[in-house]
Amino acid sequence: MAKEKKVEQITDMEVDFAQWFTDVCTKAELVDYSGVKGLFILRPYGYALWENIQSYLDRRFKELGHENVSMPMLIPESLLQKEKDHVEGFAPECAWVTQGGSEELPERLCIRPTSETLFCDHWSHVVHSWRDLPMKYNQWCSVLRWEKTTRPFLRGREFLWQEGHTLHATEEEAREETLQMLEVYADCCEHLLAMPVIRGNKTDKEKFAGAVNTYTIECMMHDHKALQSGTSHYFGDGFARAFNITFADRNNQQSVPHETSWGMSTRIIGGLIMTHGDNSGLVLPPRMAPIQVIVLPIAQHKPGVADKAGELVARLKAAGIRVRGDFSDNSPGWKFANWEMKGVPLRLEIGPKDLENGQCVAVRRDNGEKAFLPLDRLEESVPALLEAVQQGLFDKAKKNLDEHCFAAYSLEDARALQAEKGGFIKTMWCGDPACEAKMKEQAGMSSRCIPFQQEHLSDVCPICGRPAKHMVYWGVAY
Repeated sequence: MAKEKKVEQITDMEVDFAQWFTDVCTKAELVDYSGVKGLFILRPYGYALWENIQSYLDRRFKELGHENVSMPMLIPESLLQKEKDHVEGFAPECAWVTQGGSEELPERLCIRPTSETLFCDHWSHVVHSWRDLPMKYNQWCSVLRWEKTTRPFLRGREFLWQEGHTLHATEEEAREETLQMLEVYADCCEHLLAMPVIRGNKTDKEKFAGAVNTYTIECMMHDHKALQSGTSHYFGDGFARAFNITFADRNNQQSVPHETSWGMSTRIIGGLIMTHGDNSGLVLPPRMAPIQVIVLPIAQHKPGVADKAGELVARLKAAGIRVRGDFSDNSPGWKFANWEMKGVPLRLEIGPKDLENGQCVAVRRDNGEKAFLPLDRLEESVPALLEAVQQGLFDKAKKNLDEHCFAAYSLEDARALQAEKGGFIKTMWCGDPACEAKMKEQAGMSSRCIPFQQEHLSDVCPICGRPAKHMVYWGVAY
């Protein structure tokens, strides 16, 4: 007798969270390793996750008047050097092309780590009048950053992302755009991915190279570490001046425009895994799951079972649900484990007794709860259950965030809280980079953001004792 096929096991997250994460990425068939270190292959199921995020964001961008463009992947070194802070920030991660065919190139070409310089060079050619503004562009592409330590999704050398770049006549309009796009990212995380976020401003030390302000959404993972999940940058007119971008304003005076840049990458999939996953594998929010419902015929060799399962698949598909039936000859136990590993939000089982009773069994992936659903009301009950799963995942993640934010009133308190409980530690701060560096050195935490929703915890900085300016979230981050 043939051995029953086994679903590959994953490491328990309580034993080794990092190995658990890698196991989920590979055994749920999201990624594979390529022949080059740090360059990962996105398998169909992993790419489908990105496609659903991409579809959501692309629709939102276009609703707000942005247009998709495509810039070259190679940047001449002389072009990259035009913005001093920007090139210094990216220099350690740049990969260079020095030879074309059999000939050495007269100038090194950088494989894009980001595309600000390309957009600015283009705008310097096409922007002439206030009538040309705003320029609201977005690009879907991959970028290359030569990271030393790599992990699937979280830190790869090449990764997929979108990078939005806009140019505006006034500072006010550009700043409004910067915050608007941050809110798009926050909405994507909270509405689509069921990941609650903290919105805030990065400190000068943590902001994007060349930016005046960097705004961020910070998420908390299951292991209570932070993940920067999307950023939006206000550049002021620094890039425009470096690239000599000017326009004739409404008074026919020469003016310098103001610029923004904003991006979200496949890194968010790593955050999705670490926010909702469990020891059985992926757990996916229904709104972005490639497969929302899996239909499993039980004892499918019995008369009518497979046919009825196929009918359920057809009905749900017609109702607009992303559904699949598993009619393979694998055992029910294997099928349960396989689709749990892949995080499908809802499993419908139907067997001979269910046929007699005019029902099917629904099993939620988020909490394992079972319910009997009348077959004649499937088009109503399944969407309602999917919404319940979506809300349940958000509520669970929000509880994890809320229960792991702690106020500290001294550096010693902050260090002890992080060591004992992890999560976000919030303190007041004087604004001095030396105090920020001291928190990193002595408590092992970087500043995550100066949150928009400020709390007045005390009047002094707990690190130096001087008057405080802001409340800051600190944490250990991926």
